[in-house]
Amino acid sequence: MSQALLEATAVSHSFDTLLFANVNFSLLPHQSTAIIGRSGSGKSTLLHICSTFIKPDEGSVKLFGKELSAQSDASIEALRRYDIGIIFQFHYLFKGMSAMDNVEVATMLSGEKIEEALLEKLEIKELMGQRIGELSGGQQQRVSIARVLSKKPRIIFADEPTGNLDKETAKLVMDVLLDYVKENESGLLLVTHDEQMAELCDRVFKLQDKVLV
Repeated sequence: MSQALLEATAVSHSFDTLLFANVNFSLLPHQSTAIIGRSGSGKSTLLHICSTFIKPDEGSVKLFGKELSAQSDASIEALRRYDIGIIFQFHYLFKGMSAMDNVEVATMLSGEKIEEALLEKLEIKELMGQRIGELSGGQQQRVSIARVLSKKPRIIFADEPTGNLDKETAKLVMDVLLDYVKENESGLLLVTHDEQMAELCDRVFKLQDKVLV
């Protein structure tokens, strides 16, 4: 069996009150996993713990077989640059730059090339010369996804990536993400409140009553 890309073991976390306790799950190569739950249940916090940005109060997270808490700052930075890609609901693009410039920033950092086939799948190839401010919200979101996928991440962490999209565009985005996972030795961890999008993934967990089921 393939080594897990991600393993979360007995993870617990609180802010003012306990968000969740004893969370356990793994993500394998070529696998997509969705976590659903109501607003405030801790879905995004769990995603940020798994993607190196928050340290859990208790428990262990391993990426690619290595315990995150034992990694140096330089190793974590390398993971973020080369191995993980994060897609947010709000796209954090550079507004004064063109769409192509935004995607090129990621590929320059990771040393990868932009694939025209990816831009065609996302239906943004004709928009790449335009400035970000000239694009609609849905177009900007697809540029941000192209930016993430162009660096060839081994895990995609997606936090409500279709939250601001119409149904047709949301399905297009999900198809591109799921195709990427199937075609590469990579995995997708999706956090969403949209159960229809979640059902497209291989596995669906629900975060409710402070546990992952």
